[in-house]
Amino acid sequence: MMLEFNDHLSDEELLLFADGETRGRTEADTREHLAACWSCRLRMRELDDAIAEVARLHRHDGNLTLPAAEGPRALLKARLRELTAARSRSGARGNLDLWTRGAAPFAATGVVLALIWLSANWSERNAVPRSDLTPGAVRTMAASDVCSVPIGGNAEVVPAIQRQVFAEYGMRNAEPRAYEVDYLITPALGGSDDIRNLWPQPYSGSPWNAYVKDALEDYLRGMVCSGRMDLATAQHEIASNWIAAYKKYFHTRHPLSRHQGLRQEGRTE
Repeated sequence: MMLEFNDHLSDEELLLFADGETRGRTEADTREHLAACWSCRLRMRELDDAIAEVARLHRHDGNLTLPAAEGPRALLKARLRELTAARSRSGARGNLDLWTRGAAPFAATGVVLALIWLSANWSERNAVPRSDLTPGAVRTMAASDVCSVPIGGNAEVVPAIQRQVFAEYGMRNAEPRAYEVDYLITPALGGSDDIRNLWPQPYSGSPWNAYVKDALEDYLRGMVCSGRMDLATAQHEIASNWIAAYKKYFHTRHPLSRHQGLRQEGRTE
């Protein structure tokens, strides 16, 4: 197996490596990829955390017998293999029945719960920047200065800075067209073009995309310019966790459609 660093390891590959079931060149390639890819390191940690969480939940239920520690992990790997085989045969994303058919009640429920948790957790984590690399950076300006400038599109990040951002994230060979090098704190809220305010936001892999973030930015700017929120608070809300801020201000756990978002902001199409 020869890995390209702009690809990511599958869940099955991560589990096999974690269990010491990869050998030779495959093991070396996987280890080298994990050393360079923070996304895959995070994914492997989430897989372990999800399995541990399912085990913890059942440990607190006196009516259920907890299987051996290897049980949930082994079942998850088996179902991943089935799903991969089904995808290769049909070209579909997979059928939930493959995960539950023929499995014991605890195993099926545990795996499905783990996958649901992982899917939601991963899609959100994949849509926010690393706080150590992109904490956010602002220009020194008052709210009145921010609000006096008409809203326009963000200035395009020059290719040299884009390459530097990808390098910071260990993604030197990433396909630029698959990402937007985005501002964490938008310039419309006083964000600067400092590299600490930029990160590679993927276009796919999460419903929490740049368009959803734009709706939050417009909402917070409206709050600032109407005097209902101070500028520093708006900047902090986006920089700390923009998805959490979106859920807080739009009162939802999932991204809204454009029409719904406009209604939440008190506007109409």
